[in-house]
Amino acid sequence: MIRLEGLEKVYGGKGGATHHALKGIDLSIGKGEIFGIIGRSGAGKSTLIRTINRLEEVTEGRVVVDGVDIGTLDKAGLTAFRRQVGMVFQHFNLLSSRTVFGNVALPLELAGVPKAEIEKRVLPMLDLVGLDDKRDRYPAELSGGQKQRVGIARALVAEPKLLLCDEVTSALDPETTQQILDLLRDISRRLKLTMVVITHEMSVVRDLCDRVAVIDDGRIVEAGNVFDVFVSPQHETTQALIAGEIEAALPKSLRRIIHDGPPKDGENPVVKIVFTGPNAYDPIISQLSRVAGIDFNILAGQVDYIQNRPFGILFVEAKGGLADAEKAIAFVQSRNLSAEIIGHVDPDAVPAG
Repeated sequence: MIRLEGLEKVYGGKGGATHHALKGIDLSIGKGEIFGIIGRSGAGKSTLIRTINRLEEVTEGRVVVDGVDIGTLDKAGLTAFRRQVGMVFQHFNLLSSRTVFGNVALPLELAGVPKAEIEKRVLPMLDLVGLDDKRDRYPAELSGGQKQRVGIARALVAEPKLLLCDEVTSALDPETTQQILDLLRDISRRLKLTMVVITHEMSVVRDLCDRVAVIDDGRIVEAGNVFDVFVSPQHETTQALIAGEIEAALPKSLRRIIHDGPPKDGENPVVKIVFTGPNAYDPIISQLSRVAGIDFNILAGQVDYIQNRPFGILFVEAKGGLADAEKAIAFVQSRNLSAEIIGHVDPDAVPAG
């Protein structure tokens, strides 16, 4: 569906200064796939998504969509191509003077679609996004989530093959964010639509995307299946992005008393165990106590599902010191799970309960 080949984007500045926003980007995105591009602010992700519909002209390289190098399209060809590409924005960009129906109908009006045909196409879109009862309301009367649903319907009304989503949940609260992500996944499945999703939130990638690419300083530093990237990040940028998700499993009260330096007298190692793959449901802790003869204090943990596969993290205090912790790690690893010592803790400092 989409191939990005050797993309370079250099912006000129005052006094001859330049900004190299994209540096040798190579990506392939399959038809019907939900592909996430994640990175910190300024990493180049928004520039990248804008090259896909040629809102940004590349300095070097090619963007190929459905076998067509869009850099070769003339004005008429580019206009026709853009009608096949929908775009949803962070800040909705709705016209306050138009109703919900009028906002969704706007792309069709600009394309010269007859009025009777417009209504036939707009009403199913409003039903699809759950706003059929809001057709005559104005943006000021809508919640943030409802405004984003209008934006999604407007992007879909021209029946595009490709939907580009630029930070579509950044302005929404967590509950509404989940509703929008569920809606986008449902739309992708129903319409067999290819989506490219730009975000700085790993939770969006986890809950929506099939594959992901991590961009840092204009370069793709890691890419792959969401589950594999999430549970086994290779690049430090990916690790930092995912750490924000994982740290939620370890309460602040515990993070404050666990230190990563050499152990002091009387301190015990804290071991992080990651549960993935076919052995994720094994009763590891009970096995450790029974088979390895090691006592543990469970400090914190969580279990989640990524692409319908289990992913759990457990933090435990090894009561017997470093030797027992290393013995436990070897036992866990023999079950094809991962474990590591993340620090040490004074057992008297662990909060009760």
